[in-house]
Amino acid sequence: MGFLRITPPPPLAALVEAIWDWDLPAPGHAFDRILPLPTASLIINLAQDETRLYASEDAPCTRLPGSVISGPFTGSFVIDTAEQVRVMGVNFRPGGAWPLFGTDLDALADRDTPLDAVAGPTAVALRERLLHEPSPAVRVALVQSWLESRLGRVQLDAAVMAATGMLDLDPAWARISDIVRTTGLSSQRLGLLFRRQVGLTPKRYARLRRFHGVIDAIGIERPFEWANVAVDGGYADQAHLVHEFRHFAGMTPGEYLRRRGPHSRHVPLD
Repeated sequence: MGFLRITPPPPLAALVEAIWDWDLPAPGHAFDRILPLPTASLIINLAQDETRLYASEDAPCTRLPGSVISGPFTGSFVIDTAEQVRVMGVNFRPGGAWPLFGTDLDALADRDTPLDAVAGPTAVALRERLLHEPSPAVRVALVQSWLESRLGRVQLDAAVMAATGMLDLDPAWARISDIVRTTGLSSQRLGLLFRRQVGLTPKRYARLRRFHGVIDAIGIERPFEWANVAVDGGYADQAHLVHEFRHFAGMTPGEYLRRRGPHSRHVPLD
């Protein structure tokens, strides 16, 4: 039992931030609110062949197969912690899922999609092999090999790579208009490519990166003033920051701090 996380070697490393294996007991609370990310991920549940999601604590359950492609998301959602005890995952870099699956990412945004609907029957065979492999390191290697077998289908557009790079470098102050001029494309053309390959508009991507910049900052800076955090994070004022927190996290910054657990993106719920 434990947690194993690796960054794969090149050339896969250009598309995949991490492959991980989680095998730990369920926490003491029943649900986690998951903060949205502007990147896609792959989740393979090895404990149950099911993924249970809720739009909120009071919403009905959405049930999907155990292997799914998740997001990118622009709003938070709730997961059932009882099923998240033996799980594997892949965290893609911005646009990283598009070259591996060849599916327009805007069609996958704000939802979980069965992996076999995107990757075909090899997704089912992959989970079966993982179920019968006791070694976390070997399981991670199997996922890595499966992803490597999908390389070379299509290439991420250079303009999209440049745009995500500039937005990641300085999400608090990057201007979309400056990025458009740097790529040499029209705003409409860059927006179309960005939505297809990343899954969001450049503006929504930048907003989410700015939001997570604040999440990272408040995890390091103690004590702090929310007004200063807002200005340093590129927000007009504290009210603007609170609005973005409500939009993306479904709670105020203060409520997030009170509930925050050991994992900044997972917020334990009572």
